[in-house]
Parts: sequence; structure tokens; C-alpha cells
Amino acid sequence: MRISVIGCGYLGAVHAASMAKLGHDVVGIDVDHDKVQALCRARAPFYEPGFEELLAGTLDTGRLSFSTDVGDAAGSQVHFVCVGTPQKRGEYAADMHYVQDAVESLLGVLAPGDLVVGKSTVPVGTAAALAELVQEKVPGALLAWNPEFLREGFAVQDTLHPDRLVYGLPAGPDGETARALLDEVYAPIVERGTPKVETDYATAEMVKTAANSFLATKISFINAMAELCEATGADVKLLADAIGYDDRIGRKFLNAGLGFGGGCLPKDIRAFMARAGELGADQALTFLKEVDNINMRRRIRMVELAREVCDGSLLGKRIAVLGAAFKPDSDDIRDSPALNVAAQLQLQGAVVRVTDPAAVENSRRLWPQLDYADTPEEAADRADAVLVLTEWRQYRELDPVSFGAVVRQKRVLDGRNALDRDAWTAAGWTYRALGRRAG
Repeated sequence: MRISVIGCGYLGAVHAASMAKLGHDVVGIDVDHDKVQALCRARAPFYEPGFEELLAGTLDTGRLSFSTDVGDAAGSQVHFVCVGTPQKRGEYAADMHYVQDAVESLLGVLAPGDLVVGKSTVPVGTAAALAELVQEKVPGALLAWNPEFLREGFAVQDTLHPDRLVYGLPAGPDGETARALLDEVYAPIVERGTPKVETDYATAEMVKTAANSFLATKISFINAMAELCEATGADVKLLADAIGYDDRIGRKFLNAGLGFGGGCLPKDIRAFMARAGELGADQALTFLKEVDNINMRRRIRMVELAREVCDGSLLGKRIAVLGAAFKPDSDDIRDSPALNVAAQLQLQGAVVRVTDPAAVENSRRLWPQLDYADTPEEAADRADAVLVLTEWRQYRELDPVSFGAVVRQKRVLDGRNALDRDAWTAAGWTYRALGRRAG
């Protein structure tokens, strides 16, 4: 099958290469000329484990190409819309103009029988409005909604081996046609017995935002428990271990620490609240405001904790920040808690050096006022405190004995509860973490 993918950012580029891997002929379309040129040369415009190898391999087959001309999407039977829906400036609501522009750009190349498939995370009601537009302008063309559930660092795996497929389909015979086309696109995945949920547009749109809201709530719940643990002397890691044995709760996403960031969870829960308000159902999601508040408080608390371990003042103290990306195995710094904390430390007079295995260049562009280092040892040279704010494997596996020879003061703040506290304290470090007793 011939497929087009509109928007070749993180979601679209991975989806395009993955569809080519499944055996389809795929053209990726993006308005960014530099990005398209990089992709054509098998150079990933972002860091994602395994993606560059997938990109090079599928380009070599001749089944994958990229273009800035939407006219090259003509002749494709299925068109995936994979553009971003960022938060509107000064508002909670999602900015939908990229999705609207993408669908409108396709109207000139669509033919009756073609299927437009939305993958972007959108407010409920978007698909129905776009389906009406598509059918009005190109009678016989159809629209479905097929939300993505990618985890940064695992995007290739999650695309080729998803834990479920969700089809938001039109009613009646059109739904049967759309289902058949999507089953053909995902044939190898469907044949493996991957669970499939077929539903209406509105439910399909809500699945992604509901999932992200649940995950954000679980993270903020354990961080709220961390606040109580600090007040009572309890240990949040042991608390999480204990309640995580209950299979109704589970241990995943119960790692207390600096909280969530990135381009999905923060903006998605805010857009969900905004859309609920537009629908007159704002009371249903008021708890998400506190979820957001708890998450932001963790950043403030980390700065306070750094001041505490630095004898009450950050002025002139040398602070090493290990981690800039919002999560490991990614170079994504959107709404990064680590960089937010680093900037606040610097504003309060600390001499801050930041390092990250993948995100330094992105960080330099967005936060040029910060100082950067290539290695943890360089960042921690003569440091008065070391903050581990992104749980990269490289940082979890640091040798606290040899690393201790680099710093001025052996003080480590584990912002992700990722380190072996006993090993670090045995090596002479003062260990502090959110929600845990001092070690």
C-alpha cells in the first residue's frame, strides 16, 4: 500500500519509517526543508534509540522517501496526520492550527476512497469536524482517528509492537471501509493478535488524553506522598514498594522525584481541562489542576533542598546538574524539570554546570545562559553539590568512590530516586532525595 505521513517530527518520522518497515511505500511530508534533507540523508533530527538505524534501513529499500511538497502525497491510499498540537501561548488549550493546516493541505490530493488518519493528540470533537470538512470537499474520502501511544526512548518498539491499536471510525458502511484499510496498514501487527479497540471518534480522541492524565495523576500522587514523607520522616521509596505489590495499583510510575515534563503530559492534561471547560464539564477534571500543581512544586522543592545541603545559601556555590532532557534516552528538553531547576539555581547565585548524554546541544539553543559540560566529571569538577535530575543509565552506574575524587564536597541530591543510596553513603557522600530520609 502507498501511504503518506504529514508531519515528520518525532511522531511522524518514526511512523513513516515504521510503516516502510512493515512493507508499505511511504512518503513523509514536512514543511521544514532542513528536516526533510536530514531525513533523506538518514540523519535523525532528534535522538531516539534505534530510529536512525531503522531510517537508514528503510531508505535503502526504496520504500521510504521524504518531501516538502504535499503534491507528492497524491496517489497514496492512506494519509496519516502526525503534526504537533502544542499548548497555546497564554492558555491551557491546544493549538490546533497545525492539524487544521495539514488536513486542508491534503484536500487537493485526496481522491474518493482515500482515508485520512489522525494520529495527533487533539481535543475531543476535532475528528468529527475534520471528517465533515473532508467529506464536503472530497466526497467519498474518509477520516479515522488512530491515536499514538509512543514513549520517548521506546518509540520504534511502541510503533512496531504496540500494546493496543485504537480505531476511531465513522458510523455505518464508511466505518467498515476505514477499518479494512487500517487493518491492511497494520496487517503484521493485527495478525500477531494485538488487542484492537474499535470505537467512535470522540472515544478514540479521549483515549490518549485520558491515558496521559492517569499517568500524570499517578506520578503526582506518589510525589504528594513524598511531601508527606518529608513531613513525617517516612521513606517514599519503601512506601511505593509496599503499595506497588497490590496488583490493583502496580509499581510502575510510582517513582517519586522531580516529576514529569516533556511535550505530552503537561500540555495534554492542560488541554484536557480546557476542553472539559468548553464542554461545560470542567468539574470532572478539576483534580488535574492539583496534579499539575504538585508536579510544579517538586521543582521548587528541589531548589530548596539544594540550598539546604549547601548550608543555607546557593550564592557562589558550584552545582553540577546531571541531566537536561526531561527523561532518559531522549534529547527532548520541552518543559524539562532538570533545566528548570538548573535555571532557578543560577538565578539564586549558584555557579551551575549542566551535562547530558544527548540533550546538551538542544539545551544550549534554548538555555544559552547556562554553562554546559560534556561529561559528569567535567560538570562536577570542584562542585559543592551534585544533582542527578535525569535518570540516565550512565548516571545510575557512576562509581561514587572515583566520582568523589572530582568534587569539592560529597553532597548528592538524587532527584529521581535512581541511585543506590547505600553505595553512595558508604563512599562518604551525603545523600538527599525527595521524600526520603537523609543518608
